[in-house]
Amino acid sequence: MPIFAFTHVAAAALIALGAAPLAAQDYPAKTIRVVVPFPPGGGTDVVARVVVQKLSEALKNPVIVDNVAGASGSIGHEAVARAAADGYTLLMATASTIATNPLVSKVPWDPLKDFTPIAMIVVDPMPLVVTPSLPAKNVKELIALAKQKPGALTMASFGTGSVPHLAGELFNVHAGTKMLHVPYKGGAQAMSDLIAGHVSLMFNSVGAVRGPLAAGKIRAIALGAPQRSSAVAGVPTIKESGLPDFEATSWIGLYGPAKLAQPIVARLSKEIAAILKLPDVKERMAKLGSDIGSGTPEELAGYLDR
Repeated sequence: MPIFAFTHVAAAALIALGAAPLAAQDYPAKTIRVVVPFPPGGGTDVVARVVVQKLSEALKNPVIVDNVAGASGSIGHEAVARAAADGYTLLMATASTIATNPLVSKVPWDPLKDFTPIAMIVVDPMPLVVTPSLPAKNVKELIALAKQKPGALTMASFGTGSVPHLAGELFNVHAGTKMLHVPYKGGAQAMSDLIAGHVSLMFNSVGAVRGPLAAGKIRAIALGAPQRSSAVAGVPTIKESGLPDFEATSWIGLYGPAKLAQPIVARLSKEIAAILKLPDVKERMAKLGSDIGSGTPEELAGYLDR
């Protein structure tokens, strides 16, 4: 190779090596898009908008929510997995979309290889809620009713492979019941049909069911979490209701594309950890029924590795 050619190649390599640190140092310099893989109005969307508003203020830079729904959240995940790893396209994922979807469906992305964990946002217990007209008042009565009418009771979820879906199927296994799964494109649509009595029951986050519960539009008969929650006072766990080996919880976390520069991850994680400690954010999340996460990538990575 001629000396001048080698010099140009070496210079190009040095420029490329220095580009990432410089980009991270200048970050952010344009609008950040946070993809929510569900339609507007659901629990994940609400949590995302609380964090996004505060993050925009902290960074002094526009941060927006982009609802990219469909395929049980897979479409939104693919959009982020294929995006440039520059910190301007992020993903507000849930346990159902990023952890369980790949277990039950063929998806065009890998949860461990195609994403960078940034921050754990919230961890949610999973109340088992029923339509008001359902005669069962507790888990024991629900099991008896389901066994009396195999396949007659329907359980909603926001997609095949979602945490509510798997929680329902897990309940079927532990209880020996045969309730029929009815998937929806989003939590808001599923909740609407539950309230209307078109489906019998569903597992969902405390945040998503708290409003309808307070309005008396649905009833909570048990919690999937291993312990009771102050957010749903007086509601027993499924463990203490006769199924001691049952447990179902969910979580929401922020991810970026694979190979996202560590300085960008650190900047976002630091800001989000501080945001989650703000009194108004803690109050808002408490009203949603969510337990605050640490805001660290380590906690988020730990949940996905389980």
